[in-house]
Amino acid sequence: MKTYDDLVTSTGPARPIMMPALARARAVAKHPRLMPYRRLMLLVIIVNVAVLLHHLRRGDWQLADGTALSGLSSLTLVNLAVAVLIRQQTVLNLLFSAAAWAPRRWSLRVRWMISKVHHIGGLHVGSALAGTAWLSAFTVVAIVSRARHPGSVTPTTLVLCVGLVVLLLVVTVGASAPVRARAHNVFEQTHRWGGWIAIGVFWVLTVHLALHGRGTSAVGAIVSDWHVWLLTILTVSIASPWLRLRRVAVEVERPSSHVAIVHFDHGARPGWSSAVGISLRPLDEWHAFAAVTAPDRPGFRLLISRAGDWTGRFIDDPPTHVWLRGIPVVAPLAKIAMLYERVLYVVTGSGVGPCLGQLLANRVPSRLVWSTRDPRATYGDALVDEIEAAQPNATIWDTTRRGKPDLLRLTLEAREEFGAEAVIIVSNKPTTFRLVHDLERRGIPAFGPIWDS
Repeated sequence: MKTYDDLVTSTGPARPIMMPALARARAVAKHPRLMPYRRLMLLVIIVNVAVLLHHLRRGDWQLADGTALSGLSSLTLVNLAVAVLIRQQTVLNLLFSAAAWAPRRWSLRVRWMISKVHHIGGLHVGSALAGTAWLSAFTVVAIVSRARHPGSVTPTTLVLCVGLVVLLLVVTVGASAPVRARAHNVFEQTHRWGGWIAIGVFWVLTVHLALHGRGTSAVGAIVSDWHVWLLTILTVSIASPWLRLRRVAVEVERPSSHVAIVHFDHGARPGWSSAVGISLRPLDEWHAFAAVTAPDRPGFRLLISRAGDWTGRFIDDPPTHVWLRGIPVVAPLAKIAMLYERVLYVVTGSGVGPCLGQLLANRVPSRLVWSTRDPRATYGDALVDEIEAAQPNATIWDTTRRGKPDLLRLTLEAREEFGAEAVIIVSNKPTTFRLVHDLERRGIPAFGPIWDS
């Protein structure tokens, strides 16, 4: 049996020992502040800055002939299109499902890189920031153009641009990390209503600009403008989930005051690796939970634990109906598990919910490490029995009797014993980030939620 010091310095079977300098470099590169989500954000910004420098060097953006305004408007719309489409449910399902098709014979390093597909939200944030910056630049240039060449820009254009900039700035501030952490409802409401209003204003501005510069009929000017067609795609993308809004009956089981198990049997059975968003008031809060399906029972379940005002109210006063919107979204961590020969799941508390469907499906040989308080009293005998039947060799650590565990040590011991290629962690944000960092800097592929709302 290896000592704890041996375990925490292990990088797994058949892995070369890294030189101290390389180990330090890996530790820095794998730090949560440099995770792929932020790298993608930075990449988008760099690409946009490169485009700006390219046009400035060529000098092909001019105020007099309107080329500056045309270029800035195009870049604004393209960036905002990327920001919207990369969040579309169908696009996400295609991306996450495509990642799972990579063969396991590929090198571990390549599969490790592909597994970071769940960081794709960095493109959304980077493109949204870039689009807002381009729109602000467009507005400034429009004001200058109006001052120098009054006929080139109409007052309507200026008013619409200023209104759009204000809207997007409100949405951006509402989506900032401090606001999301302290007032999630503010983030959700500003994103939804600000986004919808912004789309409407964009339509007015786009049609106005098409008509203002037309050299043909009004209909011809609109139909021949590619901005109009791209805006149409964005509008359909945003509207499509809401066109599938429906209210369904549910049965809520409460094993304890901490947990509710929501049973659905309305005819639509999501895949074993899906997440479903639910709401009690469709224009208010939405919350996503992993769908748990079992081979021997119809419908699916959601496991909801007390983690805030909304979940507390849900558990204390269970509803008879909830709202569903759009289609189930593929759970990226479930899909990337398919890339590995063996996977270790390390979860705390109700983090077992997002993994339960995967454990029951048994698509990949897996082992569970679950740290939670009094599991049977909290989650009920039926659920714990189901977990133990699916995972007879699971490590279930009862924190009520044994105190908080050293999760890193448990993880390393279980990984070595089971021979897992990768580790999936579902816990609170600090614990998840810390464990992912501690494992990845040792050369162990590790993944967890990134709280990309």
